[in-house]
Amino acid sequence: MFKRRNLVTLIAGTLMVATGAMAQFADRNIKFTNGINEDHPVGVGVRKMQEILAAKTGGKMKISSFWGGSAGGDMQAIQALRAGTQEMVCASTSPIVGIVKELGVFDLPFLFANEKEADAVLDGAAGKYFNAKLEAVGLVNLSYWENGFRNLTNSKRPVAKLEDFDGVKVRVMQNNIFLDTFKTLGSNAVPMAFPEVFTALETKTIDGQENPFVTIETSKFNEVQKYLSVTRHAYTPFVVLYSKKLWDQLNPQEQALLREAAMEGQKVQRAANRAMSDKSLAALKAKGMQINEVSAAEQTRIRAKVNAVYDKHKDSIGPDAIKVVQDELKKARGG
Repeated sequence: MFKRRNLVTLIAGTLMVATGAMAQFADRNIKFTNGINEDHPVGVGVRKMQEILAAKTGGKMKISSFWGGSAGGDMQAIQALRAGTQEMVCASTSPIVGIVKELGVFDLPFLFANEKEADAVLDGAAGKYFNAKLEAVGLVNLSYWENGFRNLTNSKRPVAKLEDFDGVKVRVMQNNIFLDTFKTLGSNAVPMAFPEVFTALETKTIDGQENPFVTIETSKFNEVQKYLSVTRHAYTPFVVLYSKKLWDQLNPQEQALLREAAMEGQKVQRAANRAMSDKSLAALKAKGMQINEVSAAEQTRIRAKVNAVYDKHKDSIGPDAIKVVQDELKKARGG
């Protein structure tokens, strides 16, 4: 009888602790939007976040996801976050440059040589530096996810050398560094919101666009583009942003759990993105896209041409932002 009574007491105590832990979390339906489709690796990361929130809050905290720009573009969502009328968005850093100019450093062409360098910079002191800049404008970054290395597609011709960029009308993200990069290369650069790109390509309003392989495949750009050139001209991070106004209404336990969920989401999202990148390239080739590499000699010519973009934008980005990234890159490169 004594043992049974102790067992009952232990079970009751455990239930009380569990109930107390759940009581730290309010019922919250978190609106999350993204311009890309759910079959992108970002979907893998979001599902991981949902799993963690469900398990640790007893289903009280939920993420309601809206994909493919179905709830509006990323910049519209970012402004809604700043106003406190939406909770979350996962967006590339590039469109946010108009709000946080220092993020322009990630748009500089050929900044990173590989994913390992990008991880070291984003997950280190540089990442914290940019997080502070984002928070100052009403955006809490929970984690850096991966969009990846960007490559050029178009419907006119293969881009295998510097001169092939001439006259190609290319959609770029809505920031001046990407505009200047492609103008410097001789292209007609057109800033455009991502949800508009497929139709613009289909109607020949533009000739091409540039994105990572995974985005090209999941957005079905192969249906309206013939040529894919492996340029790897820029690496773009994703940021998982939460409204600062709404963040401040969460208790510390809720905040900590959202950060934990986003970091766990980062692990699976990056891994999925890298695994899917090679598969997407193979799939795009199988679906009929003509794929060409850019030789090392031509890469050198292209990089030399766009050095002018660094010189033009170093003051507008800010010397501190460039220095913090360069310092982390030196560490990553071993010197």
